[in-house]
Amino acid sequence: MGRSLLKIKILNENCDPELANDTSLPYTSYLVQYCTEDGVQWDIAVSSKKADIFDHYWDTYKNVQNMSQTQGKVNPKMWNDPSKKKKK
Repeated sequence: MGRSLLKIKILNENCDPELANDTSLPYTSYLVQYCTEDGVQWDIAVSSKKADIFDHYWDTYKNVQNMSQTQGKVNPKMWNDPSKKKKK
């Protein structure tokens, strides 16, 4: 696992860009558009710093076409990551 991936969390990989309209996302989440050999792809990633997200995608793909903030409105400290298992 790369150092930059420790600073960011990819919520949706190779997803429909319409998922960025979800207001239940944290306000620190970004829709990232980049190119691979398969064509244009979109991910939704979250981090405390936008630069960390850019650095990860630049280091991995060398191609970042666009980064825009999602419609998320939730404070990141209050947001419950659905991929995390709840403690019993």
